Amino acid sequence: MESTLYSIGHGSKSIEEFKNELKSFDIQYLADIRTKPYSKWNPDFNRERLQMLMRNAGFAYIYMGDAIGGLPSDPSCYTDGHIDYEKLGKKAFFIKGMERLIVANEKSIRLAIMCSESNPSMCHRSKLVGQELLKRGVVLNHIVGIGKAKTQSEVMLEVTKGLGTVDLFGEETNFMSRKAYAEQNEDIYIGSL
Repeated sequence: MESTLYSIGHGSKSIEEFKNELKSFDIQYLADIRTKPYSKWNPDFNRERLQMLMRNAGFAYIYMGDAIGGLPSDPSCYTDGHIDYEKLGKKAFFIKGMERLIVANEKSIRLAIMCSESNPSMCHRSKLVGQELLKRGVVLNHIVGIGKAKTQSEVMLEVTKGLGTVDLFGEETNFMSRKAYAEQNEDIYIGSL
């Protein structure tokens, strides 16, 4: 079964660019997975305004940041002050959010999850949501332009700089937030060689 699930980040795009990218993949639903669904730089991406703009453009907007957002309020999802995707992936609220995405895919609903970061390799929508979907047999496609998308595997090769998601001992890599990546990036790649 072909996946109908996509991801998109708004980054510095105009709302028109954003809508055109969604339209180029016939997206029906936009699931906002930002924990804090607001933009300092572009008010069109503030939750209430975005919901209205999407509705006016023919998209259904749903908010899922409370279920699969990258910065949950539950303190047990953090290790040493950084979000721990392995812990978050086991939480009931996260699992329920994932189940909603899987049902959408089973029903062939064309849905895009959205976050702020335009580059999918720098966002939890690939390192967490995409990886968890993949474990359940669903491929998340990442919109990177009008009519252009990357598969989850392509994005993860970018994240790991070609090393893949399994280390030399067959263990799955535990991905983390962008901030933690910036701090540990060098050690991860040197340690994997």
